[in-house]
Amino acid sequence: MIKVTDAARDKFLEIVRQEGKSENAFLRVGVKMGGCSGFTYMLDIDDNISENDKVFEDNGIRIVCDKKSILYLAGTVLDYSGGLKGKGFFFNNPNASRTCGCGESFAV
Repeated sequence: MIKVTDAARDKFLEIVRQEGKSENAFLRVGVKMGGCSGFTYMLDIDDNISENDKVFEDNGIRIVCDKKSILYLAGTVLDYSGGLKGKGFFFNNPNASRTCGCGESFAV
């Protein structure tokens, strides 16, 4: 499944509070075709689950991922950095054979 670091958890909860999202809000992750390496990561705050979604929890955060994307994201760690080298969420994906320079797309 997908792991969530403490930093990513804390930032997710902060965003949920700031945006006034419902208590049912969860972290939706996925992949789609695109980007300079083949697949692009998707990350969103959502509160609607479909029958094609897989639901799990890590570090107190409910995570939802469509069944196709989970094949590419199994074992991935979602982290957050607020440092000078770039702010934002990033994926550490052990399934990626290569990634682009910005880290937003990958190939398997």
